Amino acid sequence: MKLPYFLSAVLFTAAFTVPSEAAEVGVDEISVSAPQRGRDLAVTIWYPATTGGEPALIGDNQVFKGAPALRNATLVQGRFPLVVMSHGSGGRVQGMSWLATELAKAGFVVAGPNHPGTTSGDSTPANTPKVWERTQDLSALINSLTADPRWSGIIDADRIGVVGFSLGGAAAMEIAGARANLETYARYCDTYTKWDCAWFAGGRGYINEKEVQVDKLDLRTIDKARFEQSNRDPRIQSAVLVDPGLAQAYDEQSLKEIKISMNFINLGSPGTIPEGVIADHLATLTPHGTYASVTGADHFSFLPECKEGAAEFLKSVGEVDPICEDAGDRSRADIHSELIGLVRSALQRDLKDQF
Repeated sequence: MKLPYFLSAVLFTAAFTVPSEAAEVGVDEISVSAPQRGRDLAVTIWYPATTGGEPALIGDNQVFKGAPALRNATLVQGRFPLVVMSHGSGGRVQGMSWLATELAKAGFVVAGPNHPGTTSGDSTPANTPKVWERTQDLSALINSLTADPRWSGIIDADRIGVVGFSLGGAAAMEIAGARANLETYARYCDTYTKWDCAWFAGGRGYINEKEVQVDKLDLRTIDKARFEQSNRDPRIQSAVLVDPGLAQAYDEQSLKEIKISMNFINLGSPGTIPEGVIADHLATLTPHGTYASVTGADHFSFLPECKEGAAEFLKSVGEVDPICEDAGDRSRADIHSELIGLVRSALQRDLKDQF
């Protein structure tokens, strides 16, 4: 599912300012080699840390509140599970800081790349269906961290999980073993004209942080072999999938063959969840699937908490999506608290409790 057009790079860039309270979560930003991309990936890492370092707010900007962490903090000694994260289309991994910091507090090393071609300021319809590029990014990240002496000393390479939101959820699906069918997805967008399919209809895209005009994308012109290939990375032992994209396009047999725990979460109540991400049926097809829905939420509830006046600001610049408007009576902070509990519990069960 495509995030709103307005969420450009300036809004998702991590702004480092001093928070009122220190956190025992360290944060680092590194470059990771991605040979199949022909360029390096910008990666953010959150990790259990001792006190010290420079207080920072990660993901803080004019619209969204950042999450506190410590830059250049000392790593806590030990062996911790690794969780790789994949952001939504048109987003950035810094926008997942509210979740990543809580997972680091719980004893996980958390890392995620900004995916070229589907990151804010660098996002086009033509690049969006290329989920295989996202899974390659995640595998390259795992390769790098498990080989780098600084990180390999605290990462337990036998305990690796993935968390994905929206298009990132599709990447998490596929790196866990799901395969998608191109014709099924194209037929879905022939009749469904909202969200991801509306993005493919053309109009605007972003290149080099500038808005560009783009033509309609014919999904049937996508490389079929790559779209339908297996992108499974056997090192992944658990997956958490929040409003996963391509929900109508997965090959059922591939889901039945997935051997790891698949933890599906939808934002909203039955009847309110968009067709493109509804996941209850996916959970029933996977042998070790679980399913939960978060009532009073919608797709935008996964974005960071908004600052005071942000909704009015977004309207003033022409944003039509309710990015900062809560779907029901629940605050975004309350929804985040429930989501943190669901994600943390799933990963603890799958990557910590069983070892």
